[in-house]
Amino acid sequence: MKKPLRVVLVGCGGISGAWLDPATKMPELQIVGLVDQVEESARKRAAEFHLESAEIGTDLRRVLKKIQPDVVFDCTIPEAHVTVALESFRAGCHVLGEKPLADSMANARRMVRAAQKAGVTHAVIQNRRFLPEIRAVRQLVASDTLGALTTLNSDFYIGAHFGGFRDHMQHVLLLDMAIHTFDAARLICGADPVSVYAKEWNPAGSWYDHDASAVAVFTMSNGLVYTYRGSWCSEGMHTSWESSWHGIGTRGSFRWDGGSQLRAQAVKEVGGFHSQMEDVGLAPFTDAQKIGGHGGQIRDFVNCLLEGRKPETASTDNIKSLAMVFSAIKSAAKGREINVEW
Repeated sequence: MKKPLRVVLVGCGGISGAWLDPATKMPELQIVGLVDQVEESARKRAAEFHLESAEIGTDLRRVLKKIQPDVVFDCTIPEAHVTVALESFRAGCHVLGEKPLADSMANARRMVRAAQKAGVTHAVIQNRRFLPEIRAVRQLVASDTLGALTTLNSDFYIGAHFGGFRDHMQHVLLLDMAIHTFDAARLICGADPVSVYAKEWNPAGSWYDHDASAVAVFTMSNGLVYTYRGSWCSEGMHTSWESSWHGIGTRGSFRWDGGSQLRAQAVKEVGGFHSQMEDVGLAPFTDAQKIGGHGGQIRDFVNCLLEGRKPETASTDNIKSLAMVFSAIKSAAKGREINVEW
């Protein structure tokens, strides 16, 4: 077996546990450094995951220079992603980062260009792509059982009483959560965004300072229309965190509750007022390399590096999902349809 890839993880807050738990169990990886602005946070993670030999530090540049790792895992806040990525690229490191790719489209473009110039692999965690249920939906759509998909709708309704910074955050729904749903839509329909018309508002009774509800209508590159409806302050009748979905094809439709319930019907016979429909037998998704949440995506990233493949959430592609977020915000501000650019 080849020597394990040597990894420095940056940002030892809450989400880092979802990375370190699977990563420390992978023989292909060796965690050789932990970096955080608060040194004690890095030391606590080192103790928790038995990484006593890992370099601990608060200065990423210094740690990279001393350790010379192969890979950087970026678990920092969105505003820090560009700094971490550019520093890591200069050190010749591949980077896998938490979503979103960046805190702005300008920074996202800088990161994409810098990774390409450095000749390194740069990808983003979109852990919901690595759920077996969404893969089963994608498998159904790609099978052409329902014909060409023409319409895709998603609903996200959760009354989330976070407290803290989110209560005061602008564009809290679109910036904080919609990246997951928009990226899922791209996976399901297999297309990229072309244009969007969106509206944000803060309904009566909201406990947020700014707009916590939104609707958006996207035209996609294959002509499909994708609609998003969502709210962070919807009390009762919650959807799943993965949203609920309805897709319409030229020969049938599907419904997915975002969890284990997926149902599809296809046209059996036409001629009456309603076409005669039949339930579609659905095969489970069985490719173990494409499931597993954070762990599954980390494993896939490692395999891509070892096999010389491009990750499906490489920054060159994932920037399109980020563009959906910022274009929806821009459309809502302008009150009109705009093109989605990345």
